[in-house]
Order: sequence, then structure tokens, then C-alpha cells
Amino acid sequence: MTLEERLVQVRPSKRQLAHQELEFYAFVHFTVNTFTDKEWGDGTENPSIFNPTKLDTNQWAQAIKSAGMKGLILTCKHHDGFCLWPSKYTKHTVSASPYKNGKGDVVAQAAASCKKYGLKFGVYLSPWDRNCPLYGQGQAYDDFFCNQLTELLTNYGEVFSVWFDGACGEGPNGKKQIYDFERYYKVIRELQPNACISVCGPDVRWCGNEAGYCREAEWSVVPLRTKDTEIIKENSQQSDSEEFRQRKISAHDQDLGSRKLLENEPELIWYPAEVNTSIRPGWFYHTYEDDKVRSLEELVNIYINSVGGNATFLLNIPPTPEGLFHKNDVERLCELGEYLRQNLSTPIYSEANPVQTVFSFDDEAPAIKYIIIKEDISQSQRVEEFFVEAIINGKLELLYEGTVIGYKKIIRLEKPVKAEEIQITILQSRCNPVLSFIGFY
Repeated sequence: MTLEERLVQVRPSKRQLAHQELEFYAFVHFTVNTFTDKEWGDGTENPSIFNPTKLDTNQWAQAIKSAGMKGLILTCKHHDGFCLWPSKYTKHTVSASPYKNGKGDVVAQAAASCKKYGLKFGVYLSPWDRNCPLYGQGQAYDDFFCNQLTELLTNYGEVFSVWFDGACGEGPNGKKQIYDFERYYKVIRELQPNACISVCGPDVRWCGNEAGYCREAEWSVVPLRTKDTEIIKENSQQSDSEEFRQRKISAHDQDLGSRKLLENEPELIWYPAEVNTSIRPGWFYHTYEDDKVRSLEELVNIYINSVGGNATFLLNIPPTPEGLFHKNDVERLCELGEYLRQNLSTPIYSEANPVQTVFSFDDEAPAIKYIIIKEDISQSQRVEEFFVEAIINGKLELLYEGTVIGYKKIIRLEKPVKAEEIQITILQSRCNPVLSFIGFY
């Protein structure tokens, strides 16, 4: 078997395909940190501070929908250990708060709003629990964690994503907890077999930063050992350690999947990238960031580089202490959704499963601003190098040179083009390229 043949045999699971097709979805960071004005809590916070007097998860869902997002992942429990649902396994929950006189369940409300507005619902559950006295005690803590995971995966309907990070610290006994991730994965596969496990998990990988960037060539076929980059010893959130810098494969590496890099790898995996960033500098709400919401231009750039760069885009919007998205965030989400609808929803011309890569346009056709090309990734990711040319006023001009395509490549042209003809040429590919879509916008 040639290297090319071996590489194209690595293909996504059904759950990975479905996840990639979501393209763009929301993170919602909300916990006691929202009330203490911190990014990380220490677990000693009194639940009495959690009292969002105007909490409206329908408002969240409407704003998320307006941006064109298709799902919501809620921080059901962050590192502080405070549970947004009434967990049976700790007293550090909404049940001990004044919210709805201790009868509230934010997870249930968010899940119901997602169902109402046609969004997928996902859960973030921090493996690091700074409140739990069992943390650092090995199996006893894993039992506790799996019990909470089971609550989230059985009481709130279908879950599309379970999102883990690798944050880790010392427990009350002075020992770090060695997370039994394989056990956690087994619980998820049994209870929510269609859910993708992200970042510290086998289905979706971290792009390597929280700034909204991804690689020029973002490969989904990578070495199997890439799966462990975020769970070895330390973790992504303590990634400035010397050990992390010396690691042979890192989420920060610019090349994770070139032919040269993969030729001597014994095992390969389909492991697509997710770009995660926040609409503000922080992950949790801070009043002093109300005027620091990312600009429309920034968000469009991140969208094109992620969704249009063979990755998915997870954008965080943090609710205020009242329990609402701030009006500045809501307005920006609406602007983003409107931009995407106006520019990337209705093609001038498109072709599914194209057999040709040369397209002609008459004089009446409007100028082209964007080109979208997609591979049929059910047949793996194959294209390694391509370029786009156009005949403009009788002259051949180079419009774009690129590397990978993958699930979706969005090409934003430097200026709108009135072309008589556009040709897409694939220079290098792993076996025969299999395109599923070409569209001009």
C-alpha cells in the first residue's frame, strides 16, 4: 500500500461528520465567577452569590441563532466546582443559591431553549474541581466525576458535544488528580453515542490557541499520538511549562499532517480542529470589557479562517450577572449573522459534486467576492495544493494560491472580480481529489 492510499483510508466517523457540518456554535461561560469578577474561581465561593435576577436562556438562544450558530455548549461546571444543575453528588450547586429559591436548574433551562430555537446542546464539565474534597484521591474522585457526567448525559436530552479541558491542580491532600479519561469516554459513548468529545478527547482537537487563529494548512488526518497532547502530564491551560515546550507533538505545531510528517507515523487518526475564542478578552463577563467586544471585521476574519479553513468555530458569549447577554454582544452577533447571510448564503452560481473545475460567467453576472470549495471528507481529506485563475477582460489572472481544502475552504478575493471564466486547478492531491461543492458568491 502506498503512503497516499494509506492516508486516504483515514476518514471521519458519523459523529465527526455531523459535528463538522455544524460549522459554527457557541460557548456560554457562566458560574460564580460571573459574580466575583474572576476568570478562575478557587472553589471557596459561597453559592449565595449566584443570583441572576433576569436569567433568560431564550435570549441567549435567540442571539446565538441570529449569528448563524447552530449549537450552544454551556459551562455546566467550571474549575470552581459550582454546578449549574442540582447535582446529587455535591452541595455546591444552584440548589444552595438564592436563584429561584434553590429550585433552579440553568442546564435544564439552556437545554430547553436550545430545543425551542432549533439549536444543538452541549456540555462543558471541568475535570478540575477545586471544591470537591475527593479531588486528588484517584478512583474516588473519578467515581464522583462519572456520576456528575452521568447526570448531565441522562437528564437533559440529546447532547452534541462534551467539552473537556486538561486544567489540573492539587487536591486537599496535596496530590494532583490523574484523570481517567478513558473511563470518562466510555460513559459518554454509552450514554450519548452521537456526542463528540472535544479537546481532551478523541473526536475534536484544539487548534492550539485561544486567539481565533488556525493554520494555513489545517489537516484532519494527523498522528494518533496527537490525541494525547492536551492530557499528557500537565494540560493546555498550563502550557507554558518547560515540559510542554519540549513535547514532540504539540497543538501549537504548524505542521500536524503533511505527507512528509506522516510518512513514518505508525498510526493515524481523523482528528479535526476547533477554533475557540471569546467575543470579549475574557471568558467570563466583566463590566470593564463592555467596550471591548470584538469588531465585526475581527469576527468575520475568524469565521473565514476557521469555518473556511477546515475547522469549526466555537465562539464564547458570557452572560452578565443578571443572566443576560449584554446588548453590545447581542448587537455584534446580529451584525455577524447579517453579514454571513448577505455574503455567504446565496451563491451566484454553485455546483454540487462538480465534475468540472472551469466555470463561465456572462456579462450579467455580478462581481464575485468569495469562492467556496468543499471536499467530500467522507472520502478523507486529499487536496494538498491548488490555485484559482480567472479570465478578466480577456487576460488570465491568478486570484488565489492555497494548500488544503478539507471540509470547506472560503476564499475571500482581494477585490470583487467580474470574470468571464474561473478555473480551479489542483496541483497536488492524495490519490484522486473528490470535491463535493464549488460555489461563487
